[in-house]
Amino acid sequence: MASGSSISSNPMSFKHGLSLWCPQSSPLHRTLQSSPSSSIGFKTFFRNHVVAASSSSFANENREYVIVGGGNAAGYAARSFVEHGMADGKLCIVTREAYAPYERPALTKAYLFPLDKKPARLPGFHTCVGSGGERQTPDWYKEKGIEMLYEDPVTGIDIEKQTATTISGKLLKYGTLIVATGCSASRFPEKIGGNLPGVHYIRDVADADSLISSLEKAHKLVIVGGGYIGMEVAAAAVAWKLDTTIIFPENHLMQRLFTPSLAQKYEELYQENGVKFIKGASIKNLEASSDGHVAAIKLENGSTIEADMVIIGIGAKPAVGPFERLGLNNSVGGIQVDGQFRTGIPGIFAIGDVAAFPLKMYNRMARVEHVDHARRSAQHCVKSLLTAHTSSYDYLPYFYSRVFEYEGSPRKVWWQFFGDNVGETIQVGNFDPKIATFWIDSGKLKGVLLESGSPEEFQLLPELAKSQPIVDKSKLQSASSVEEALEIARTSLQAAV
Repeated sequence: MASGSSISSNPMSFKHGLSLWCPQSSPLHRTLQSSPSSSIGFKTFFRNHVVAASSSSFANENREYVIVGGGNAAGYAARSFVEHGMADGKLCIVTREAYAPYERPALTKAYLFPLDKKPARLPGFHTCVGSGGERQTPDWYKEKGIEMLYEDPVTGIDIEKQTATTISGKLLKYGTLIVATGCSASRFPEKIGGNLPGVHYIRDVADADSLISSLEKAHKLVIVGGGYIGMEVAAAAVAWKLDTTIIFPENHLMQRLFTPSLAQKYEELYQENGVKFIKGASIKNLEASSDGHVAAIKLENGSTIEADMVIIGIGAKPAVGPFERLGLNNSVGGIQVDGQFRTGIPGIFAIGDVAAFPLKMYNRMARVEHVDHARRSAQHCVKSLLTAHTSSYDYLPYFYSRVFEYEGSPRKVWWQFFGDNVGETIQVGNFDPKIATFWIDSGKLKGVLLESGSPEEFQLLPELAKSQPIVDKSKLQSASSVEEALEIARTSLQAAV
């Protein structure tokens, strides 16, 4: 839901084979594709697989494909099924939400704007408008013949029978299952006040609506967490003119990505807008008033911060739910898949935030919580499933954030990062408004972050991160402006070609 909340990775230890012949959507092909032995006897194979598969598909023709989860990845997967002519009467999406898939990043950005600042509302941000595509409203799914099961999450699957059970008791027979359950918000334990009235988490529209109703009445807001959610919600709170404090255990904002000097620039901007920071703090518990509503946060050092509203933004956990049997990655979390998003179980795939996949360009396993990956993984998975496409997913890590974009804001903030934040860093610019940070490892440019770039400058970033050119550090360090630094990097890129 935030623009880019996390990337988890570890050295790759996962081998994935490629199919040797044109994949089709049939259960027959899927079993052949994943058969551990090519010497299986045809009669045995036909008896054990084809007859059962054929009878099951005839028994329930309109659920050849089932997507579990109704977030960004599901919306983009649905579009891909439609593009391949394989949605009408064949695809079912099962979601716990009451809404058709939407662009989740809006929830911590424009959705939280005050009512006089033109906040975003559905149906305005259904997928796939975030990437310039068609707005897929509930009517769009009906028109395309896609079955939508709202507010009915899957609670269990039977791998052998190829069935999924929903919370309402529906039994769904599937030919292919795509798990796109995303993440759930990490929560404070109930025993320390994590569920008190006035304490909020944000993952979906219902959460955001509840949060807005509190913003309308709040005076003192405390945000726990110095990552994407903390930064984006605090920026929105400025528009509500609330007394806002951000508390986090790290030494600076966005510690997983920002350097200390870069974080300082953003912290100063927030402070200029009245936001206070309490860094390096550990929370002991949340305290309630006599009416049971949250009233304060007590820190481990004994100090207390008053609050009539608290927003917890301390990360998220992959929503693996009933899918543990598919095989989890213990290092990065989530369901382990190969470069085509196949799990270890034939006919079952996982995409988006919940998938632990081979990050090809860095040769390690990763799990990425980001809308860009949700979109791309969905498209890659469906293309691999329905066509002869056999190439492995080759993802370039990308994160961004856009804040202070409401009407009347004196300064809009929009940064983008591409690549890997490893090695030493060189920072160029004074945040007026531009600033750039370059990550260099063994002489190679590995990652780059740019604030307030032009469209052309932003377009350069993925080229740099993908090519990893050798750069002259001394030249970068002596650059007098962000524009000059980017030109130095561009020249390095051309030299590498």
